[in-house]
Amino acid sequence: MAEMTDTSDFPDFATSRFALLPLRDIVVFPHMVVPLFVGRAKSIQAIESAMEKGKTLFLVTQKNAKVDDPEFEDLYEIGTLCQIIQVLKLPDGTVKVLVEGRQRARILRFLPDDNALYADVEELVEDVSESPTAAALIRGINETFEKYVGLSKKVPPEMVSSVSGILDPSRLADTIVAHLNIGIDDKQAILSALDPHERLEKLLGLMEKEIEILEIEKRIRTRVKSQMERSQKEYYLNEQMRAIQKELGEKDEFKQELRALEERINKKKMSKEATDKALGELRKLKMMSPMSAEATVVRNYLDWLISLPWRKGTRDNLDIDRAEDILEADHYGLKKVKERILEYLAVQALVKKIKGPILCLVGPPGVGKTSLGRSIAKSLGREFTRISLGGVRDESEIRGHRRTYIGAMPGKIIQNLRKVGSRNPVFLLDEIDKMSTDFRGDPSAALLEVLDPEQNHAFNDHFLDVDYDLSNVLFVATANTLYSIPRPLQDRMEIIRIEGYTEEEKLNIAIKYLIPKQIEAHGLIPERVKFSEAALLEIIRRYTREAGVRSLEREIASICRKMARETVTSKDKRRRFQIGLQSLKRYLGVPRFRYGLREDESRIGLATGLAWTEVGGELLTIETTVLPGQGKLTVTGKLGEVMRESAQAAISYVRSRWRELELPHDFYSRLDIHIHVPEGAIPKDGPSAGITMATALASAFTGRPIDRNMAMTGEITLRGRVLAIGGLKEKLLAAKRGGINRILIPEDNRKDLDEVPSVILKSLEVIPVSHMDQVLEVALLDKVPGHTLSGEIDSAEQENEAVHH
Repeated sequence: MAEMTDTSDFPDFATSRFALLPLRDIVVFPHMVVPLFVGRAKSIQAIESAMEKGKTLFLVTQKNAKVDDPEFEDLYEIGTLCQIIQVLKLPDGTVKVLVEGRQRARILRFLPDDNALYADVEELVEDVSESPTAAALIRGINETFEKYVGLSKKVPPEMVSSVSGILDPSRLADTIVAHLNIGIDDKQAILSALDPHERLEKLLGLMEKEIEILEIEKRIRTRVKSQMERSQKEYYLNEQMRAIQKELGEKDEFKQELRALEERINKKKMSKEATDKALGELRKLKMMSPMSAEATVVRNYLDWLISLPWRKGTRDNLDIDRAEDILEADHYGLKKVKERILEYLAVQALVKKIKGPILCLVGPPGVGKTSLGRSIAKSLGREFTRISLGGVRDESEIRGHRRTYIGAMPGKIIQNLRKVGSRNPVFLLDEIDKMSTDFRGDPSAALLEVLDPEQNHAFNDHFLDVDYDLSNVLFVATANTLYSIPRPLQDRMEIIRIEGYTEEEKLNIAIKYLIPKQIEAHGLIPERVKFSEAALLEIIRRYTREAGVRSLEREIASICRKMARETVTSKDKRRRFQIGLQSLKRYLGVPRFRYGLREDESRIGLATGLAWTEVGGELLTIETTVLPGQGKLTVTGKLGEVMRESAQAAISYVRSRWRELELPHDFYSRLDIHIHVPEGAIPKDGPSAGITMATALASAFTGRPIDRNMAMTGEITLRGRVLAIGGLKEKLLAAKRGGINRILIPEDNRKDLDEVPSVILKSLEVIPVSHMDQVLEVALLDKVPGHTLSGEIDSAEQENEAVHH
């Protein structure tokens, strides 16, 4: 209970009308100091009113705590007059008030108000005369309370000595009841008892009842504890018996196991550090009981240490012609990767040992990045192992757990090396851009040591706690994008970009790889199945839209499934299948995509841009319209921050060229501009649509249509310079798929045309530009006669000139 406050300075209760504060789930007694948190508006107003009128407040408990706006019938009749000691307003709007109970009082009249509650109350005077009955009750109460405190863990023992010094029966009852774990109704009954003797008798009965409950709880706890102790004792005795049986009958078996471990350590050609560590752990194991938990941990550690391929590896097949044949047989195209592997083999043939390169294959899904890892291992004659890093969040997945943790294991690197049984495999780190970071650490940071040729000769896994040489491992990582890979990690890898396939490449891949693979997978006979080139091109153009060939393979598999069913259900078991243009609709349904997305006619304010996404190149239509207004710019289509800034730069450029575009100098102030990029559900970002937006705006202002057979890409500056962009090959592929054959690219990207297959360039007219003026000169056609908006602007300009004259 809070320390009693000296109340000699408090005013007497001269008036019978006081502000009323209804309480939920608490009863305040005289001489009790208690903090209250008040949130109801009327209650806060009651406190403020009491502070103005002598700091006296009447506290009474609600019968139902859930009632928010209590009436007279919702309150108990008897409460406590209290003195406010302190009021503190909290930031959330509630008020903390510290009060001290002074006197019991009864409500005579309830005075509800819109702002606060008031009541006329009658102070209740108690009989404090001493008598033998009171002395006996006080003694009994003190003894019972001491017994209650001994059983209850919620009341501090110091309260017994504090209460024993109170001789006033009324104050004694009020002090003790505040510390009892009883219901609100029982507490209110004690408060309502005006005779101190009656109050003490009620209190004694309540304490006896609570003591009985506490004794029952104590007996239950004691019984449960004894049962637990008996179970633990039985378990301990059983373990002792098992240990005695081991000592009597299997003592030699443990010694034999230790000897076998020692022989394995001595025979295994590990590093000196690992050998010393293993022998040290073995000495510890000899000192332990074979059944102890620590012995199991040490045994597991030694198993891992011995089973790793410390010196065992495969010899590289240095026949470059053979390796080239394997790579060509497994994958079509991918010239850069194949050249890099053959270069590695050539250096290996000349140098005894070379640090394994760290290759990172970056490209859209379905171009063969993952399967290329197997082909690399096959061409080198090495073992192949792979881990998927997609969704990995825990650093311990890479570096392992320390042995102090229960269930500790090495990281994925060490686990896979043990599984593959070779110290120099081709190790594929799949989806390295999909790793995440959370409270368990940053796995990409743990990979910095693994993928650094200068450090990975001494990779230290937390579980092994010894250095392991990873410099012989050929690491190949795959990713769809580079921006999500941390820069330090990118710096440790050799980035090789794999672009999407052209239609001709997809056609060759389907004929050479996908169709034979699916025919075999579906149990069909190759001689009885024939796909025409026209059908395959139709699937590529109108049933799939992708940079890779994954969807193409699915469509071919779908046709093969239907052919397999027809073969099984047909009476003619030697039936032949010819897949041509006519049969495609029967097998695959209606085409899902349009081939050739260019516009039917050249339009004002409609420009075609080129975008690069994780799944390859795409055509990006940009629509612009101008309306009478006040110069407001609206940009829609779920665009990122960079793309919105490009729109602002494009607007500023067009405004700065008003003379060259033959526009009024203040044309912008009388028009609202709306730029929209369709397919609003798809997020779009990047600066490469800058010149496309500027062209669309210039077209909308001047009334000159944009050539429908032209697409463009490039970043724009305020001075109109056209800056370089990325993903040129994918963008040109998208233009070719869309039936567009004139492309505007930045002059700085002219050098990148050498990387684009000649078969694409032959069908496209690529025009490098360095300034926006060149773009407008090429892209904009002659002005449409009678263009309404331009005419309105011209008329308005003439009117303005007439006014000025």
